[in-house]
Amino acid sequence: MLSPNHMPLSWGRYPQVAASRVIPIFWRNELPNLAELELSVLPYGYGRSYGDSCLNEGGILLDMSHLTRFISFDVDKGLLRCEAGVALADMLELIVPHGWFLSVTPGTKFVSVGGAIANDVHGKNHHRVGTFGCHVTCFELLRSDGQRLLCSPAENADLFRATIGGLGLTGVILWAEIRLRPISSSLINMQCMRFASLREFMDIAAASEQDFEHTVAWVDCLASGKQLGRGFFTCGNHADQEIPTTSKKKISLAVPLDFPSWLLNMQTIKAFNTTYYHLQRKKSIQKTVPYDPFFYPLDTIHHWNRMYGKSGFFQYQCIVPYSDGYEVMKELLERISHAGQGSFLAVLKTLGDVSSPGMLSFPRPGLELALDFANQGKKTLELLENLDRVVRQSDGTVYPAKDARMSSESFQAYFPHWHDFAQYIDPKFSSSFWRRIMANSVEPKV
Repeated sequence: MLSPNHMPLSWGRYPQVAASRVIPIFWRNELPNLAELELSVLPYGYGRSYGDSCLNEGGILLDMSHLTRFISFDVDKGLLRCEAGVALADMLELIVPHGWFLSVTPGTKFVSVGGAIANDVHGKNHHRVGTFGCHVTCFELLRSDGQRLLCSPAENADLFRATIGGLGLTGVILWAEIRLRPISSSLINMQCMRFASLREFMDIAAASEQDFEHTVAWVDCLASGKQLGRGFFTCGNHADQEIPTTSKKKISLAVPLDFPSWLLNMQTIKAFNTTYYHLQRKKSIQKTVPYDPFFYPLDTIHHWNRMYGKSGFFQYQCIVPYSDGYEVMKELLERISHAGQGSFLAVLKTLGDVSSPGMLSFPRPGLELALDFANQGKKTLELLENLDRVVRQSDGTVYPAKDARMSSESFQAYFPHWHDFAQYIDPKFSSSFWRRIMANSVEPKV
């Protein structure tokens, strides 16, 4: 939670900009008169967006992290209604013992429901069930003119579509109702397969989607030549029944301070990636694991973003279409390997054709790559712009929730229907991201 004097940061810790003030919201029926506030406003949850979509430099942030109440839970139908500040972690604590799970979850459970909607997050099962927004039945949206609007596919449908993936710009989500997924066990039957190249990843991914709900791969972004794109492919399904497992005490780690900038360099990352790739001696292993390490492996390391030092880091998350996906992804990985600026956190995955209701939603069919780059200034920005050129030429896209530097040109190429979305932005709402990507654009008149 934020204090009014705290400077909120994004998870990437770049850019490090300050809001004019932070207004904590404690009750959904006692909110400030937004129209009377002297500056632009933006809702802020737990700051897990990587770039500046959750920041409002010089403006006002509405701290939603105090709105953490559950409103109703239909245990028979799997419908949960809660305030927008509820964290997915708290939701899981409630629903899993009753035989329910999140239909879609991102790679961290420390995000708010409102943030999950605003960024239309997706997970390892996009090829089966689409994005988080596909499972939102309704929500209440507060506009700056004082209107409280119930939004659903049938009521205020355009605002419903604009708010899902709308980056918090259409108003304040006060509460939402989410459709859950039934489970018989909290455990996951997991298989982990080592692959030696990008081509082998493509073959394993295509074969696994039929049998596994959840699929994802770790990729060695610094491998080159015949080993380009090597890594581990992990897939899993919810177990059919709860079975006894060896109980291990959870060990929570923490990064206590910022790592020195020299620690994450090409040599150390390459050494780590090589060692990690060879840790699994067998080609394939199978085991049953709790859902936490399967879905949220990094959540046990608190403040892991400090590993990138005081200057922060960029995450680059893109999708390229299947039509020439292999060649484009090969070029992206070759550029990253040649630059030597990648990290040990690199994810490769396939996305399906389940359409999101969100106007500005990021996921679409194709190959998805996500990895971190320590902020090394100009040379990192130049590399990311070079990657953008490749993605633009392939008619791909980059994730706004993870971005802190894309150009107006890139954004408009990635989201050609942004004009349709822009007419639903609340006139009192803005963000550092939106002002940046609109800097060289002519916004449509509302």
